[in-house]
Amino acid sequence: MPRSVLGLDIGGANLKAAHTDGGARLLPFELWKAPARLPAALRALLEQMPALDLLAVTMTGELCDCFETKRQGVEAILDAVTAVAGQAPVRVWRTDGRLVGIEEARRTPLLTAAANWLALAIYAGRFAPEGPALLLDLGSTTTDIVPLLDGRPVPRGRTDAERLRCGELVYTGIRRTPVCALVGDGVAAELFATTLDVYLALEYLPEDPLDRGTADGRPATRAGAHARLARMLGGDGETCPLEETRDLARRAAQEQIARIRAGLKRVADALPGPPRTVIVSGSGELVAREVVQGWQAATLVSLAEKLGPAVSQAACAYALAVLAAEQAGEEG
Repeated sequence: MPRSVLGLDIGGANLKAAHTDGGARLLPFELWKAPARLPAALRALLEQMPALDLLAVTMTGELCDCFETKRQGVEAILDAVTAVAGQAPVRVWRTDGRLVGIEEARRTPLLTAAANWLALAIYAGRFAPEGPALLLDLGSTTTDIVPLLDGRPVPRGRTDAERLRCGELVYTGIRRTPVCALVGDGVAAELFATTLDVYLALEYLPEDPLDRGTADGRPATRAGAHARLARMLGGDGETCPLEETRDLARRAAQEQIARIRAGLKRVADALPGPPRTVIVSGSGELVAREVVQGWQAATLVSLAEKLGPAVSQAACAYALAVLAAEQAGEEG
């Protein structure tokens, strides 16, 4: 790479950083609960990363309900970036595929909002240079499905609203989706459990006793997942049999996979032919693999295998760092 670039993807629940040298970090941060602490959280993340010549930024956190509008959210996030960037030049990625300065990004907040998927799609296109293809990026909160043709993104939507309408954004993820949003009948309509508990119970995700980003704030363990899922059934960890909570987890996972698969088919049907390649990435890549099972003619490309699991879960940040470095090299 011609320059040392750090990509920063500022979400509502996670901050992700990736360097052109291949290093990547994810820092859980609930922006909607503590927007004033964003500069401190960004500073802590940047201190873990290598030195940089350029900071490239993208975001989705502007949708958090601590902000009255997306415009206000973009402004607040850019303020936080400015506070921690120091002497490093900053470029901000937009949904028109351009990297612009901070002030231009401020003047165009609706172009600046929720642009991370496009950076990843442009980067992912190099793994599918010919014919129709799909990018499936399954994260903690949402799933991006981006159509590609001859190595280039050909999305029908650019904004969150447009992408939701055409199926290119499926608002479900591997950690934060409430179970009641997936299984409506026979369960409590409460935020007692999330898909983190589903995939803990099904042993897709490892236990992490230090992780308290759960529905009840208790540790992300299998026992904790059982207790949270039991509440969805009107019981608790003592009164509800383990098999009942595992069955609930299976039902929720099957429904989530079916919804993402329906989105994948809808996006694929708009391509001029069947996808030759499906590129999967994100912290939910194991689930993404299940989604694409049955696409026998398509070659599966795993960014976790190509780049490593840490980079795959921060794939948008890494893609942005690479694109910014390439652009800087072209500009001399």
